[in-house]
Order: sequence, then C-alpha cells, then structure tokens
Amino acid sequence: MSAVATDNGAVGKRVRALRDSMGYSLRDLSERSGVSAPMLSQVERGETSPSLTVAGRIASGLELTLSQLLRLDEAEHVVVVPKGSGRARSRGGHRTEELTPALPGQRADVSRHELESGAGTGGPADPPMHEAGARETALVLSGRLTLVVDGEERELSEGDAVTFDADLPHHFENREDRPCEFVAVVAAGLRRS
Repeated sequence: MSAVATDNGAVGKRVRALRDSMGYSLRDLSERSGVSAPMLSQVERGETSPSLTVAGRIASGLELTLSQLLRLDEAEHVVVVPKGSGRARSRGGHRTEELTPALPGQRADVSRHELESGAGTGGPADPPMHEAGARETALVLSGRLTLVVDGEERELSEGDAVTFDADLPHHFENREDRPCEFVAVVAAGLRRS
C-alpha cells in the first residue's frame, strides 16, 4: 500500500494535535487504533509516512474518517454535533459528553457533564488534567455543584458560572441529593504564568 503524502509531517502534526486534544497517550491511541506506539511516534515526528491502511487505523482510533484525518474535506467550515452524538464516557456516577469535534489545532473543548448525587469528576489527589496555562469555565445548568480548586471550595448554584486556572488540582462534586448538570469549556494554554 502506498504511503500517504505528509507535506513535511502535516499528518503527523495533526495526529499529535488530535491525540493531545482528546487526552490520549501514545499507548491509548495504539490500543484504540491497533497501530504500535513506536510507529505512531514516528508518524507524529514526521519520520515516516503512514500507508493508507495505517492512516485509516489511526483515523479510526481518533474517531475520525480517513478523509477527516487527511483533511480532504476541508471545505467544511461548520461542524454540527447533533444532540447526543458527542464522544460519551461514564465513570462512577459522572457522565460526560464531548461536544467539540476533534479537529486539528483545536484550542478549546466544550463538554457537558452530569453528576449523580454524591459523585465527582475526580479525586482531591488527582493530578491536573489540563496543560500548563489552561483555563476552564463552567456553567451550572441544573442543581448545585461544589468546585474544589487547589484545596479551596466554591459553592455554585444553577445559573452560576466560574472560571479558574485548570492546570491547578481541581474537581467538581455533587453533594446534593439530586443529580446536577454543567457545561465546561477548557481553553488550552491561554494563561501566562
């Protein structure tokens, strides 16, 4: 199978940007795509051009079509994510749906979260999940929410919004007896230290 033209590593840069924006390690993407981590690393660094078969597997691991990965459909300047069709995850009473499509160079991500009573987004000892300089804004859609940033708590009610430095240890908790819902927007690398 012939190699994909990378335009001096453009495909590799897109793979890296997409992988980073989705929070995947090389190992995660390797498991999702069936492409070895060393091969993915070589592609990302522009040291090798993937075959169409390998590029197709990488695209699948990133939840994209081959055309989207190779940007053959760049005429699309508007991407609609229909209700309920975002990338969804669930863990320990925390359901999240990524509302931002995985696009190369994406610098902000929007997600919707639902927390059952007593659930949280992470533990107090969890490391920051966002890159240095990232900021997060959250809007409470329903219920009440407790935000803990660097050990300091903030109580948020329906309609409240909060913005904070997302590279600090943080998590959300639902201490109420009913579910709560919020939307979070994470903008990467904006804050200057």
